Amino acid sequence: MSTSPELEIRNLACVRGDRLLFRDLDLAVGPGALVQVTGPNGCGKTSLLRIVCGLALAEDGTVLWHSEPTRGSDSFRRQCAYVGHRDGLKADLSARENLRFHARLTGGDPDVVDGAIDRLGLADCRDLPAGHMSAGQRRRTALARLLLGRQRLWILDEPFTALDRHGRQVAEELLRQHRDAGGMTLFTSHQPLGHQALAAACRELSLAA
Repeated sequence: MSTSPELEIRNLACVRGDRLLFRDLDLAVGPGALVQVTGPNGCGKTSLLRIVCGLALAEDGTVLWHSEPTRGSDSFRRQCAYVGHRDGLKADLSARENLRFHARLTGGDPDVVDGAIDRLGLADCRDLPAGHMSAGQRRRTALARLLLGRQRLWILDEPFTALDRHGRQVAEELLRQHRDAGGMTLFTSHQPLGHQALAAACRELSLAA
C-alpha cells in the first residue's frame, strides 16, 4: 500500500491540569496503516485520540489531514469515525434506534443499519433498549457505527473492552477489512491483537515515559 501520509501529527504536546502527559510527538499515517497507542494508565492515550479527532485541544503542535489543519475541517470530519471508551448509546433506545440516530446525525446510511447489526452479532437484541443490554452487547452496538459510513480514518479507544472471544474476532475482522480497503486505524488497547496478520502489520506508538 502507498506510504504517503494522509494524517500527520507534528510536535504534539498534551498537558492535563498541571501535568505534562507527552510532548514532541510525531506520527505519519498513510493508507492501510494500523497504529496501536500503548502506555501505562494516565500517560495520555485517550487524550491523544481526542486531540486527533478534534474533541480536545493540544498544548502545542499540529494535526494535519492531507497537509491541512484538521481543526474546523469539514473534509476531516467527514472522513473520521470515533468510537470512545464510553459506548455513547442512549439507554432508552434499541440498538437499531441508536444506530439509525447516529446515521442521521453523521450523514451515514440508515439503510445499512440492519446489516451492521447482523454483522456484529446483535440480531437477537436489535430491539432491546441499550440500558438492558450487557456491556459486550453495548460495545458491539458502538462498533457497528463504523459500518454506517465510509470514513477512511477510524479512531478507537479500547475497542475490545467487554467483548468475549467471538466478539473480539468480529471486531478484529472489521479492522482487517478496513485496512485491506486502504482505511487507517489509530487505536488504544491493553491487549495485543489476536489476528496474526493484523498483529504483524500493526505499528506501535508508545507513550511510556
